[in-house]
Amino acid sequence: MTPADVTRGLLRSVSRTFYLSVRILPPVLRENMGVAYLLARTSDTIADSENVPVATRLRRLMDFGTLIQAGSNSVAIGNIQRDIKPEDEGERALIASLAQVLERYGAFKALEWKETQDLLANIIRGQTNDLRTFQEPGLIIALADADSLEDYIYLVAGCVGEWWTRICFHQYRKYSRELEEDLTPMASAFGKALQLVNILRDMPADFRAGRCYLPGDELREAGVDVASLAETPVAAQPVFDRWLEKARGYLDEGRKYIRAIRPARVRIACYLPWSIAGQTLDLMAMNSPLRASEKVKVPRSAVYGTMLRSLFAAVSNAPVR
Repeated sequence: MTPADVTRGLLRSVSRTFYLSVRILPPVLRENMGVAYLLARTSDTIADSENVPVATRLRRLMDFGTLIQAGSNSVAIGNIQRDIKPEDEGERALIASLAQVLERYGAFKALEWKETQDLLANIIRGQTNDLRTFQEPGLIIALADADSLEDYIYLVAGCVGEWWTRICFHQYRKYSRELEEDLTPMASAFGKALQLVNILRDMPADFRAGRCYLPGDELREAGVDVASLAETPVAAQPVFDRWLEKARGYLDEGRKYIRAIRPARVRIACYLPWSIAGQTLDLMAMNSPLRASEKVKVPRSAVYGTMLRSLFAAVSNAPVR
């Protein structure tokens, strides 16, 4: 698999926003970021294959973790490809190309390889915890408390911001006006913001699937019966609104992160998902997904408009409005 296959064909088939961000990145970052995304997306595809029993998904996640830690193994790859059959065409291509993606991962330099290995271990741990929490069919289960939700969004996204920052500091000695230790908490908050926006946007579908990412103790305090949320999702609106504001706060930290980094192309790549997440929050504030009949989604035309605004903002280092 060539770098072009990673940063164009295969990546484009499984991502909309991140594909655009990777294409904007400087060449020195592009392939590593693209390969790491494909590996994380592979893990996500395994965890989200609802046509596969939870026990099997847990075993295949364990196989995938072994591949990340120990290198390519034809038996583990074969197990994953035999059991994970996504409906999405791009995800099917991703699973079929697992050996080639792992080959590109194996060609990373030592520091990038170790950082990515640790990143994926966190992501797999978060997804494994998620599957073990929500494995009772026909029963809606809520996360225990705010700490449980914070832990989940850190493991699957907050740590991604930290990884991104370490990789960029390795490539750019003057990556930021801030010290790395001061920038890292902003990076974590940025990643958590993006994941929390996705959770809030997809909440009605998650309720129907038996997953409630809102803290159970907060729902009970608001008088909400978790078991009824599939039929009456709007009952969770007060707790939903609280976490929507939490996502805004994290996204504000993401803005500070972007303003603090120097390479213009990296700023553009970061502004794009930041701006789309902000637009999604605005849409949810106006028309809550708990009340809406259709999934909240920023139109493709708005995505390309965001690209133009991101270009201006990154070059001028001005805030996107």
